Amino acid sequence: MHDTRPFLADSDFPAIFRKPLEVLQVNLGYLCNLSCVHCHVNAGPKRTESMSAAILEQVLAFAETAKIQTLDLTGGAPEMHPQFRALVATARSKGIKVIDRCNLTILEEPAYAGLAEFLAEQQVEIVASLPCYLQENVDKQRGKGVFQDSLAALQHLNRLGYGRPDSSLQLNLVFNPQDAVLPPDQNNLEQAYKKHLNQNYDIVFNRLFAIANMPIQRFGSTLISQGRFDAYLQLLRNSFRVENLDGLMCLNTISIDWQGYVYDCDFNQMLAMPLAAWSSARPHIGDLNGATLDGKAIATAAHCYGCTAGQGSSCGGALDAHSR
Repeated sequence: MHDTRPFLADSDFPAIFRKPLEVLQVNLGYLCNLSCVHCHVNAGPKRTESMSAAILEQVLAFAETAKIQTLDLTGGAPEMHPQFRALVATARSKGIKVIDRCNLTILEEPAYAGLAEFLAEQQVEIVASLPCYLQENVDKQRGKGVFQDSLAALQHLNRLGYGRPDSSLQLNLVFNPQDAVLPPDQNNLEQAYKKHLNQNYDIVFNRLFAIANMPIQRFGSTLISQGRFDAYLQLLRNSFRVENLDGLMCLNTISIDWQGYVYDCDFNQMLAMPLAAWSSARPHIGDLNGATLDGKAIATAAHCYGCTAGQGSSCGGALDAHSR
């Protein structure tokens, strides 16, 4: 496995600064029932990293003190954390919106029976990875049988009300390119997804998020081994759009790793680039209570061009689509 950090260290990315904090994106651990090619955290079934109960308490305490609006749960498969349900229920009882970044297939695992129903009861927004609406492409990127399991999970969620126009249960899908290219126009792709999934599988959903693949961890390592890393990074640089800077997710979000350390975004976390707005070299969530981050600088490197290239890219999809 190649370390992509040396290739991204030098950067002329523009300086960006924090707005009021609204979102905590929390990585509960790297355990996952899948090992996807594009995974930027190298998650998989053999990973053992998992957030402790003590750190979960600190995360919730900070969320309440800082009046966080959204708790964005990721992994790995966040649902595989033993305290996932307790965390979600506690956050919801405090009036905090919860997003579950779900790989869909976990909902069909026998060991997680009733999970979809729990998410619906708690009014959790689901952001689900489905990198294509064609079986061949999904199974190539995520593993054999994943497409059919994903369809079964989506149909299950639809039966519970997720994604339906008359329901408040939000179901959003995530597209990732199959190769070292930028995502196509998100709005056009969303319509293609909706038409294909509805006509062929009677599946509905709310929004499609088109997210660029970041040249880090598993995907970055693949590019290096193929001799295509520099070309992809140049594509991202050449596609930079300054108007995307104001919509970057890192402006109102901080990322917490499974050990409780704090980063400006999930991608910086994977590159071990700690929060810029702190005197400590490696700030911890327990250190932040009462801290004001508004207006502070954000740590950047060459990979940040991945979020500003073309239509822009964030955990909420294309940046230019947010203003439409």
